[in-house]
Amino acid sequence: MEFGERIERLFADYQRQREGLAEMQRRMSEISASATSPRREITVTVGQNGVLKSIDFSNGAYRRMTPADLSAVVMATFAEAKEAAFDQAAKILAPMLPDGVDAAAMVRGQGGVDAFMPPEPRMATSVREMLMGGSDR
Repeated sequence: MEFGERIERLFADYQRQREGLAEMQRRMSEISASATSPRREITVTVGQNGVLKSIDFSNGAYRRMTPADLSAVVMATFAEAKEAAFDQAAKILAPMLPDGVDAAAMVRGQGGVDAFMPPEPRMATSVREMLMGGSDR
């Protein structure tokens, strides 16, 4: 394969990756997850990154709860909704990550430095070959 063809292929690969990233970004922005407390006092809905979108009080049961109990139910239900949102995000992100990177840990902020900067730079085989002197110019 000639040098010009390799460059064209690299640009096409780049364009596909860019389009894939735009689609991933759109899907990530649409994440929404809800959780309802066990006794159905509240429903909590979160968006991308577990950002709180709403708390709905389904019935009057919350009025009979102590402030501490209500707070505990809200926090537990929020945590459940947030985990569901993180699971959605991990499923969207996983195909875009290098092999071996744990998407679930990454979206939860638990990924180590290797999740962001692998020990070896990622590059297409054709680029690596050109850099190592294997181009057919």
